[in-house]
Amino acid sequence: MKITAIAMRWINPFLALFGGAAIFGACLIGSTTLGLEKILAAFLGIGEVGDRLIVWAIRLPRAMAAFVVGASLGISGAALQGLLRNPLAEPGVLGVSAFGSVAGIASISFGFVTISPMILPVSVISGALFATTLVAIAAIWTRSVVVLILVGIGISSFAGAITSLMVNFAPNPFSLTEMMNWVLGTVANRSFKDIALVLPFMGVGVIILLVSSRGLSVLTLGEEAATGAGLNLLHQRILTVSGAGITTGASVALAGAIGFVGIVAPHLVRPFVGYDPSRTLIPSALLGGIMLVLADIAIRILPSVNELKLGVVVALIGAPVFVWVVMQRREFS
Repeated sequence: MKITAIAMRWINPFLALFGGAAIFGACLIGSTTLGLEKILAAFLGIGEVGDRLIVWAIRLPRAMAAFVVGASLGISGAALQGLLRNPLAEPGVLGVSAFGSVAGIASISFGFVTISPMILPVSVISGALFATTLVAIAAIWTRSVVVLILVGIGISSFAGAITSLMVNFAPNPFSLTEMMNWVLGTVANRSFKDIALVLPFMGVGVIILLVSSRGLSVLTLGEEAATGAGLNLLHQRILTVSGAGITTGASVALAGAIGFVGIVAPHLVRPFVGYDPSRTLIPSALLGGIMLVLADIAIRILPSVNELKLGVVVALIGAPVFVWVVMQRREFS
């Protein structure tokens, strides 16, 4: 009990410091070797022009993009798990990321992004919200874990079919490359301008989830008991679904479809916060950000002719963890 209380008190500051260290570490690694002194000088704005360009235009935006995407997926996964009372719920597994990616690919394929830079994030968020709403309806209709996961698989499969169709009819190689980046997930070549474009959406989604976090704790008592305690279930579902959809959509708009972060991060954090869903949100966001930054660092140091995509590396790690979480559950209904 004492250890849990200490962990609950210090987990957020610890993860925040770890996250800052991971981002700084990401700035040290790249194809061009820069010493610690040059990196520090570039951060302070007193280094050589080339060093400052590498840090501020390439490495730092990439690391920050990885962190905010991971944080968005981590907090969305924690919120959906709290709402559905199911540790297998996650934007990627439930098809939310895939449908957001489809909307983004469609806006690129049909040239809508040329109308306005805001078309892309709005399209992706709309797709993510649509998929999240379908999941919420399925959760209300059935209490079976198996059925819910099958619904998510169905949504992902349908989204994958639409994606494959648009890839087949890609108008040119450039569009095909952009589509594959969306499907596989990457934060390479992201800029502060790209982050600034989606950050307001992420902020709105996170605020909605934090505002509704207390209701997630009440839901652990069961829906009937939660209603008796004064919780408006419909209001809670709308807030959580909206917040998770907006946040996930914003992350997909920045990095494409990246799965399993929303399962792994909350699962690792939960024992240190007393299994309280409301306390899981912030540390899950921090840990999710750290996970993607470290994964992106691993991509850059792995010897390969072509750089691996971030979504591929995360899936290689996250899929076995997902199977392990499934095997830990004794009941599936």
